[in-house]
Formats: sequence, C-alpha cells, structure tokens
Amino acid sequence: MKFVSYNIQYGIGMDGHFDPERIAAEIGNADIIALQEVTRGFHKNGHCDLVARFEALLPDHFHVFGAPCDVLLDISHDSGRRIERRFQFGNMILSRWPILTTRHLLLPRSRTIGELNLQRGALEAVIDAPGGAFRTYSVHLDHVSPDERLDQIRFLKDRVLNFVAEGGAITGTTDQGFADPPLPEDFVMMGDFNMEPESPEYIAMVGRADRFYGRALRANQPVDVLGRAGKLTLESYSWAEPPGDGPQKMHLDYCFVSAGLAERVTDCFVDLDTLGSDHFPVRVEIA
Repeated sequence: MKFVSYNIQYGIGMDGHFDPERIAAEIGNADIIALQEVTRGFHKNGHCDLVARFEALLPDHFHVFGAPCDVLLDISHDSGRRIERRFQFGNMILSRWPILTTRHLLLPRSRTIGELNLQRGALEAVIDAPGGAFRTYSVHLDHVSPDERLDQIRFLKDRVLNFVAEGGAITGTTDQGFADPPLPEDFVMMGDFNMEPESPEYIAMVGRADRFYGRALRANQPVDVLGRAGKLTLESYSWAEPPGDGPQKMHLDYCFVSAGLAERVTDCFVDLDTLGSDHFPVRVEIA
C-alpha cells in the first residue's frame, strides 16, 4: 500500500501559483492520501472549495473532510434566498478503499493575542483495506507554540493508543440492526506536526532514545518511519520558505505507525521533486 501526506498550503505552490490539478497529479498514485490546509471559502485561493475540487480530480478515491476551524465570513441574498459564505480550514483523507468510520478530533488550543492560532484537528478514518481494516489519521498541529504542541500530542496519543478501549466512532449497534464496525489496533498517522526532529514535542511523540538500544518498538509509542529508516538528518527537510532555494528549511512533516506495522514498512522518503506547496509530501509504502 502506498501512503502520502501533504500539507497543500490551500493549493498554492512554491511558485505562488494556485494549482490543485498539479497537486492531484503529484499524489494521485497513492492508495491513501492525508492532506492538511484544505480550505473552503478562503480568499487567498479565490474562495475555492478544495474538498469538491479534489473529489473531482481523484474520482477513484473515497474521501472524508474535517474542518476544525469554521468561520462565517458574510451573508448575502439571492432572489430571497440567504447565502452564507464560510471559511473552513481542515484535513482530508482520500482512500482507494471504503472509509468505514471517521472521527474529527479537536486538539487542545489556547487563545493568542497577536499571532494567528486556528483550531487544529486530527481526522481519523477506519479503512476497509484488502488485507484487513486499519486506521489512518491526517494531523495538523499548532505552528507557533511548542507548549501547545505538547498538549496536542498528549491528547492525540491518548485517542490513538486507546482507540479500541474508547470504541472509535460507534459501538453497541446490534439493537440498531447493523454490526459494529471493526476496531483495528494498527494505525498510520500522518501530517504536518510543526515540530523538528528530537525536539521536546518529537520526544513526547516517540519517546526518548536509549544510548544502547535506540528506540525499541513499544506498544505505547508511535514509530516514526523516517527516523527508523535513518532518513532524518541535519540536512533533511519537508518545508522550505518559497521560492524554495533559500536557507529557511525545516523538517516538519511525518508518518508515524503502530509498532505492529513498523516492520512492514518497505520504503519511506520526502518527495522533494514536487512544487505544489511550500511543504513536500512524505511517502510511505507498507507491505
């Protein structure tokens, strides 16, 4: 299975051009796609409904969208009918296989006074894959405060690691005439985490490395596939300040998997050949 995570910067590329078609061409060969900074009603991309646009551009994929930030912009009237225009900012998951259940997880946040701070979220999807159901998450953490990211990571790990105990989206459905959906242990969690390798937030996610054993596989710690493959270095990055050839570069985007999937990862890398955003896609293949 081929996975890709991509913060699409509301469709605007490294060259400043708004081009959803370019983004779809860059990622359309993946089986599971996690997108961040998907918008509706945003003036910077002409108020485009990117959910509808990607649904049309990738018709072979099922999709879900969660907008943790949803704000009324204005109200107009047309022939007596009220029209509301809203700004929505969130995450999207697209899958070649049916999406059985989904949850929109609102991450902790605090009010800022000067810097922009939107409500962030993680979108969860249980996918009915040929080899059995598993979970996928599309995640976008705060970009300003390490303290807020730490709170968000603690909350997110509680939801992800305790998914089976919590019961996912729904349980106890027998009296409603249909069977409970599966509660899979394994997960793939992808997104823009806005943290750098070995930062306090990163360590809160994956745990400290032992001097002798490194980071051993543990049931209570997500596994960073790039880190496990030795592909996180001082030179690696997944974001660059446009136009992309300057000194401002950071590694902010990741794919974490459950310990049960870690040894099934066959390839992972950051695709630096793309131009559709100021971020670069993280690609992962799992047998």
